Amino acid sequence: MGEEKQTLMAVADALARVLEGVTELAAERVGLNEAAGRVLAEDVVARLDHPPADVSSMDGYAVRSEDVATVPVTLKLIGESSAGSGFAGTVGPGETARIFTGAPLPKGADTVVIQEDTERPETGNGDSVTMLESSHAGRYVRPAGLDFKKGQVLLKAGTVLRARHIGLAAGMNVPELTVRRKPRVALLSNGNELVEPGEPVGPNQIINSNTFALAAFVRDCGGEPVNLGIARDTVESLREKIAEAQTTDLLVTMGGASVGDYDLVQQVLGTEGFDLGFYRIAMRPGKPLIFGHMGTLPVLGLPGNPVSVGVTALIFLKPAIEVMLGIARDTAPPETALLGCDLGENDRRQDYLRARLGFDETGRRVVTPFGKQDSSMMATLAAADCLIVRAPHAPATKKGEPVEIVFLP
Repeated sequence: MGEEKQTLMAVADALARVLEGVTELAAERVGLNEAAGRVLAEDVVARLDHPPADVSSMDGYAVRSEDVATVPVTLKLIGESSAGSGFAGTVGPGETARIFTGAPLPKGADTVVIQEDTERPETGNGDSVTMLESSHAGRYVRPAGLDFKKGQVLLKAGTVLRARHIGLAAGMNVPELTVRRKPRVALLSNGNELVEPGEPVGPNQIINSNTFALAAFVRDCGGEPVNLGIARDTVESLREKIAEAQTTDLLVTMGGASVGDYDLVQQVLGTEGFDLGFYRIAMRPGKPLIFGHMGTLPVLGLPGNPVSVGVTALIFLKPAIEVMLGIARDTAPPETALLGCDLGENDRRQDYLRARLGFDETGRRVVTPFGKQDSSMMATLAAADCLIVRAPHAPATKKGEPVEIVFLP
């Protein structure tokens, strides 16, 4: 026990080692149709003003404000301005031009009278319009550059591109964006007991769920999963699978990282020149976690239990992918909620408890941990909204007291 106490590393220290051990990836150019979910590697600068000219925000009539200072007044209709087809003439004293939403404001005009506040003669002279309401200069007019101006930086490097960002880039007349290359994350499950979903399951076998969960998680984080399949509990099988990861950016193993006779991951990695950064973390679940490098390839060895994989991926893998993508670390204070039940004193490992969120009668967040926290229980992980984080040796905590939480994606 004394040796174990000396070798367990704090979660914060382990995370710092992982983040120091991965590097930002190179950039590439992609078209707007391929940019969703990618991370900008360069700032994006507007190539034009938007709108490019003073335009009307309503259907109506472009006029000079001084001509409608006193109403009603009848003005001569001299032309029309529509979106994509502006009026080439000039609105002079006593004149007006029909204008539609988004159309450029004609020269000479400085305001718009909306069509509801005008009257056209039913018979006779069709080239006149009576203005029934006055309109001050600039009313119902969107000035040139109201939204943004040419040369303005509107999207910053490190932005995860969503639909609204891509729409903005298109409006800025930028057809391609410079983004970080997606990290290729090799995923390797290990164990004689594993079979793939849909295959016959023997009496001593279990389904390989981890690879599929982690592949989805990697995609959600902005990476590209590379499924290496299942390595059996032999040196030859592991060596063959690990060799396939050499062309990726990060190797993540699941299972086989502990100290049992069939936990061969560290042994095989050692024969491939693996430089172990750390092994075993003061956390629950997820203690048997390793990190190091096989040459220049970072290797993150996760435990085999499904909940341990989910928790350690959230705490270590997600931040590592974010470093590769150039996403800035979130420095906001931890989220908190009120505890929904009493919890006893914690031991020396940082605890991550699966929990459900709710609200009390005043609208405050309340978090209640599941009664059973076994690391093999996938159903509670799927049903959880968040994890309650308890520091090592945290004192007993009463119902209604605040606790730190981490939201699950």
